[in-house]
Amino acid sequence: MDNLKDNSPEGLGLIFLIGFMGCGKTTLGRKLASRLGYMFIDLDHVLEAHVGMTIAEYFSAHGEAAFRKLESEILQTTPYPDNAVISTGGGLPCFFDNMEWINRHGRSIYIQLPPKILADRLEHEKVTRPVLQGRHGDELIAFIADKLAEREVFYKQATIVAKGLGLNAEKTVELLGV
Repeated sequence: MDNLKDNSPEGLGLIFLIGFMGCGKTTLGRKLASRLGYMFIDLDHVLEAHVGMTIAEYFSAHGEAAFRKLESEILQTTPYPDNAVISTGGGLPCFFDNMEWINRHGRSIYIQLPPKILADRLEHEKVTRPVLQGRHGDELIAFIADKLAEREVFYKQATIVAKGLGLNAEKTVELLGV
């Protein structure tokens, strides 16, 4: 990653996408990186490559505390190119000094969506997201609403808070002031 050349005129540096699982960090991240001519990095994929197992497998084998510690280490030790769009795990900004670290090293964008929209998006992803297993309908919406209430204090420290409905690469570029 160190040998990438910055061909973009914007020179925005690192752009971190944060928000609850299912908000579209990876999808928007790929499109935004392509639009800016930046590298796209999904920290979940970096973590999985590092440990040789899925996040669900690691979480199950080692527990949440070990996972959160490793996730923070991956965030803070990954060698980033000068300009990249980085998708983080949904909980990553909420532990240790991760949100402070993110804002010190780049711009952050919180992709904000209501619990009902998130629940609709996550309803069929329960196999890859074990914390959601066994939750359906109103119970899933309530779980997401509770988690958002805990996490928004961290998410709202982002450089930019963006309404996720209708958010695309072009609108995100405008929000970045490019």
